[in-house]
Amino acid sequence: MPQATSALVLPAPMAPPGAQKGKRGSGSEFAPLLRTIKEQALLERRTGWYTLGITVNLLGLTAVAAGLVLFGHSWWSLLLAVPLAVLSARAAFFGHDAGHAQISADRGRNRLIQLVHANLLLGMSQEWWNDKHNRHHANPNHEEKDPDVAPDVLVFAKHQAVGHTGLRGWLIRHQAWLFFPLTTLEGLALKVYGFQALFSKDGPRQTPRERAIEGGLLFAHVAGYLALLLATMPLGQAIVFGLIHQMLLGLHLGMAFAPNHKGMEVPDPDGEPWGHLRRQVLTSRNIRGSVLTDWFLGGLNYQVEHHLFPSMARPHLRLAQPVVRAHCRALGIRYTETGFIDSYRQALGHLYEVGAPLRMA
Repeated sequence: MPQATSALVLPAPMAPPGAQKGKRGSGSEFAPLLRTIKEQALLERRTGWYTLGITVNLLGLTAVAAGLVLFGHSWWSLLLAVPLAVLSARAAFFGHDAGHAQISADRGRNRLIQLVHANLLLGMSQEWWNDKHNRHHANPNHEEKDPDVAPDVLVFAKHQAVGHTGLRGWLIRHQAWLFFPLTTLEGLALKVYGFQALFSKDGPRQTPRERAIEGGLLFAHVAGYLALLLATMPLGQAIVFGLIHQMLLGLHLGMAFAPNHKGMEVPDPDGEPWGHLRRQVLTSRNIRGSVLTDWFLGGLNYQVEHHLFPSMARPHLRLAQPVVRAHCRALGIRYTETGFIDSYRQALGHLYEVGAPLRMA
């Protein structure tokens, strides 16, 4: 299998800034970039990298389970909820990558990997997530088409905040301050949404066999999780352990997904349509950092590259970044990249501004 190297050849400038403004709706801006990425073998799979990462993560989960069996009767075992949350987030990232066909060229193999990591290990519906996430990728930040910016507990546009009163209005007024506390519920919410989709007539289309497999794995997760905790520690301690684990998992996932698009440009439904390049670049925000940042955020800190090339293997995103940045600079397209802390400041600042109409009222 061809492997990309760190010695990248940047594409030559393809046009002075603004030279292709009249072609925003065409694929002409993206095609040269795609050609360069293919020439540098950055769309090749990294099966060995994923095999090693998944194996290490599964061994880590096994070690935590063994630790609970050995020391679960002690309240010190609550400390194991921290590595379990981190390892669970790794499982979520591997499931995400499998859903984008990053791990294998075989569709069935990717589905199996995602079923194991999403349904069995996390209790999250694979089909529900894929349906929601694919719609997000197709139209990021589009208020009518992106489910990630649809008004829910949080709202992401000022017009969505208008008219809300009572508890709902209070939540919106203070949503910037409540964001991180609310993300601690994300791990549990993903499970609830998955079960709702499984039994809903409006859920993702599935054959009876697919629905049975997915449902069986979701129930197996719940049964296995409860059995592990209740068999290794008293009921009260098991409840505390589960809460710590799920809250830290939700916080970790929220930190990975929150700063990627919030506060970035929103497509104008009545304006000039964007091509693939502008639609993905202008609505996404990268987070600069070290290898530790890449690991902690599961590669989602390269959100621009991930949205441009969803099937690109995670370790190639860092290598593709200089190519994408140079291409955007040549076309005069704003490429947004910020620091780790500043990314949350920008995202929370946007949520704060959205709640301003209710605060003034």
